Amino acid sequence: MKVVILAGGFGTRISEESRLIPKPLIQIGEYPILWHIMKIYSTYGYNDFIICLGYKGYKIKDYLLNYFLYKSDITVDFCKGNQQTIHHHNAEPWKITLAETGLETLTGGRLKRIRKYIGNNPFMLTYGDGVSDINIDQLVNFHKKHGKIATVTAIQPAGRFGSLTLGEKQRVEAFHEKIRGDEGWINAGFFILQPEVFDYIKGDSTIFEQGPLEDLANAGQLMAFKHTGFWQPMDTLRDKKSLEELWKSKKAPWKIW
Repeated sequence: MKVVILAGGFGTRISEESRLIPKPLIQIGEYPILWHIMKIYSTYGYNDFIICLGYKGYKIKDYLLNYFLYKSDITVDFCKGNQQTIHHHNAEPWKITLAETGLETLTGGRLKRIRKYIGNNPFMLTYGDGVSDINIDQLVNFHKKHGKIATVTAIQPAGRFGSLTLGEKQRVEAFHEKIRGDEGWINAGFFILQPEVFDYIKGDSTIFEQGPLEDLANAGQLMAFKHTGFWQPMDTLRDKKSLEELWKSKKAPWKIW
């Protein structure tokens, strides 16, 4: 099963970093978040990736095209026209299709554009900015059992803010810390989709999370895989700092490899 990663957005909410590089290349430790996401899937044996490029996509191409060399011992013989000999490498067993899906194309449109690389097969889809300790095998089994067109992973994030209970004359009677589930279940990505999903996407201006997913839900063709473990997107510098602290402390829940 192929894995599609949406990596073409502008990343405006973390513009301090994304003005220079595309969001999926923002690093957690020494590796970009895109690498972390691919490692999650690869751990479960899914190594065939299609990456939907857009904003500064050439930088993602540069990184991945040179990744094999970065991870290898190399001898360069200048006397023989820069002949290169690779002695040893630790690169991943990945096959990667880097697809130009347009600068302004929206999420559904990006997906529609890579249909030719999918064929008539089910596939996975996720965003290029979120990591999780999700069990991919359980996700796949769930999707196969229900027999619908689409599965979305649903999580209950912790509430962003604590709350106060106020009494007479604005006296604070109690303070309540933020509670997981205050915001309900939300879309965490990590989809599995049947090829029929392309019929729900009109074109470049389609937002996948609106028309197609809403139509699939109305048709009874969208199921939710509930994930109660770790999930964290990297939307802001605060998110990046939090993820980096987990990684550096060797307590990153998504590091399952």
